[in-house]
Amino acid sequence: MMKSKLILIFLIVQTISVFGQSNRGSIFDIADFSKKQAIAEWLYSYDAIAWWTTDSVMKQDSLELIRLGKEWFCYQTADNNWHAVYGKYDKNKFDLVFHYLVNSKNAVSRTYEPVDTIILNSYSRALIAANKQIKTLRDSVNISFNQYIKQNADKTFTVWIFPAFQASNHAVYGGEFIYLIDQFGNRLLKDDSYYQGQFRAFKVDKPREIWLNYRELEKPTLGSIFFVWYYKDYFTSIKIDNKDYVTSTIKNDDGSYSWIHVEKDRTGQNK
Repeated sequence: MMKSKLILIFLIVQTISVFGQSNRGSIFDIADFSKKQAIAEWLYSYDAIAWWTTDSVMKQDSLELIRLGKEWFCYQTADNNWHAVYGKYDKNKFDLVFHYLVNSKNAVSRTYEPVDTIILNSYSRALIAANKQIKTLRDSVNISFNQYIKQNADKTFTVWIFPAFQASNHAVYGGEFIYLIDQFGNRLLKDDSYYQGQFRAFKVDKPREIWLNYRELEKPTLGSIFFVWYYKDYFTSIKIDNKDYVTSTIKNDDGSYSWIHVEKDRTGQNK
């Protein structure tokens, strides 16, 4: 077998240094990967905020809990604080029940400060619009999903819907649903979803190496990168198996992680 080429990406203060290059004319798209990696890490932070605040929500009074709907979301402000709001969108307005603040030191506190109704209503409508796109699929599979939302610089919204960590203790991949919604939260502008036609899963029980089959694609998808980042501490190694490269992470001595991209040889193997 021909010797593989190794591209090692060190993540230091959001700077990516690249070593190595391809002999086969198939150059790994570092720019595309870096963009997706940054989004995946933001989604990972969003997920953590959701978990922390949901734990607090479930401890609240049952009379408040019955007022909740599916239109909860998190958002980050310019001061790097996170906000998580829980309530229900009904009759063209959002009924705010819980508002949590998570500061830069990850301290969670409930706040009773009002939230701009434009934020509450437009975010809620965007989530509803995105979930309408995936409703048929969600109704046909026994899989739970997580939703994430972010308002873009042009005021439009991006909504990501990925398989959640299942109650059965399974990590699921094979589908990621990404929607661009207009600034009012009413209209779908773009659909960047990817679905393999079926979902695959790994039981999260014992540490081991696992492989994600994306061999039909030249580049790692956002969902596959997020999967690796999310589950990196649950498995000894997670490999994204693309057409020409295998992407994974390694744990450094200081506890941080680095991404590696190994070019396959002409037989399609990475060793």
